[in-house]
Amino acid sequence: MSAGGNPDRLLALCAEAVERTGLDLGGRIVVTEAATGAYAVTPLLAAMAGASEVRALSRDSRYGTAREAEDAIIRLAERAGVAVQFSRVKDASLFDGADVVTNSGHLRPLDAKAISWLRPGSAVSLMYEPWELRPDEVDLEACHARGVHVAGPNEHHPDIGVFAYSGVMAVKQLLDAGVPVLGSRVLLLCDNVFASDIEQGITALGGQVTAAGRVDAVLVALSPRPEPVLDALAVERIREAHPGAVLVQFWGDIERDDLAVWPPEAPDAGHMGILPSAVGADPIVALQAGGLKVGELLTSSRPVTEAEEALLLRVVPA
Repeated sequence: MSAGGNPDRLLALCAEAVERTGLDLGGRIVVTEAATGAYAVTPLLAAMAGASEVRALSRDSRYGTAREAEDAIIRLAERAGVAVQFSRVKDASLFDGADVVTNSGHLRPLDAKAISWLRPGSAVSLMYEPWELRPDEVDLEACHARGVHVAGPNEHHPDIGVFAYSGVMAVKQLLDAGVPVLGSRVLLLCDNVFASDIEQGITALGGQVTAAGRVDAVLVALSPRPEPVLDALAVERIREAHPGAVLVQFWGDIERDDLAVWPPEAPDAGHMGILPSAVGADPIVALQAGGLKVGELLTSSRPVTEAEEALLLRVVPA
């Protein structure tokens, strides 16, 4: 299984991200996941940034097997001249002495039991901005009690710049749903920071974001909540108001029943309808490097500078 396409380009992106962010994990033990596709870069980035040890948890998933993930990472690690250790068991030995732990998929949930295996002063790096943290993924109270720092990357920071890809992702969804964007009219339902980047992506290709008149697509990018952001009645009203428009789920759960929504397969609750990796490895490399940079700063023996502080978004328990 390919790990994000051309291996030489992927490793070049990783090297550039390490240099751009000044990522330096020297002397640190990093625990993360061994994932497939573009997400294979996380342990590679940590190793390329000089981590003394990188441990990656491998598991079978709908995206590929543990063996496929390990083989792809090993091939890339050999090309990069670095080493990654693998484990298929989430236990105390995996976290023993760890300095930086990512909240990547295979490691979730980082519950009270998992946090008890971490040493005080270590860090949990969220691999996205803290406001995106879903319930039960990380026990923040246990982290606070244990003295484990928690923060996420500022995805708007120019050294990371992941949010700029939101518009590209929305455009890809529209194209995949049969809406050409150019000359298309899109009703955007959004209540969060995705709005400006999505609108910019659509208008840059000659589309129009509008709430007036006939529309070709209704793109839903609403912040998830315990109940669907659009229940069956809301979906019915949208279809009545905008007959023939394609309903596109970018973010926010939709009560589908037998109703046609793009993508055809509903994402897991609270998850996006499209992964950043769908538009290439670039946003994933940038995001994972940013997340690891957070871990570096949280475990630094020196004071964090004001410029470095702008890279991270700290988390405290409610």
